Amino acid sequence: MKVKICGLTNLEDAQTAVAAGADYLGFIFYPPSKRSVDIKNAKEIVQTVRSAPNCPVLVGVFVNETGERMAAILDEVGLDLAQLSGEEVPFLVGDERSPIYGRCYKALRPASLAEAEADAEWYSVNGDQLSVNGEQSPVSNLQSPSLLIDTYHPTLRGGTGEAGDWAMSAQLAQNISGLMLAGGLTAENVAEAVRLVRPFAVDVASGVEARPGQKDPNLVRTFIHNAKTAISSE
Repeated sequence: MKVKICGLTNLEDAQTAVAAGADYLGFIFYPPSKRSVDIKNAKEIVQTVRSAPNCPVLVGVFVNETGERMAAILDEVGLDLAQLSGEEVPFLVGDERSPIYGRCYKALRPASLAEAEADAEWYSVNGDQLSVNGEQSPVSNLQSPSLLIDTYHPTLRGGTGEAGDWAMSAQLAQNISGLMLAGGLTAENVAEAVRLVRPFAVDVASGVEARPGQKDPNLVRTFIHNAKTAISSE
């Protein structure tokens, strides 16, 4: 079970997540978010984290940015993947002409199973190998989520703290390899979510915070432990 700690805004929290065994670190480049980080700060965090021998996959989270802008930020900051959390068109994910082709995945907030299945078909990831700065990346598609499923909300772009429809997500996970589950996950409920949904990975931001943009180290460690041991403890 892979784990993404998202909404990181400072080096201390990033290093806590790395030491606890996080597989992905998420940096939000969407100013309206309480967990947004600027490029300069993110770059400084990434430069330090990259020096660790067990550096996780580093993800930039974007909302309705152009492909060119996302590619530029990935390169400048030194990130591996872009998470598309707005109303981005399928071209950005699945077309070889996209500036971020092979370096991104779509986050969905479906209101129903039918909507989720339709969107999953539109936003499937087809790249054979990811690339960074025009060079082959060590991040293979086996390590890249194919899709992220978040809690439906008519206006908010994630970070609601509300749990999603796990039964629906479980149905999706049966047919979609690489499904990352997000939405209302906490150290207390993540094991139950993992056992029910059986996702490829889980994603948390607000569920391990002391306050918006500031993680609680104990919650980060407990969340990662509970997620990774949920199935083995059955």
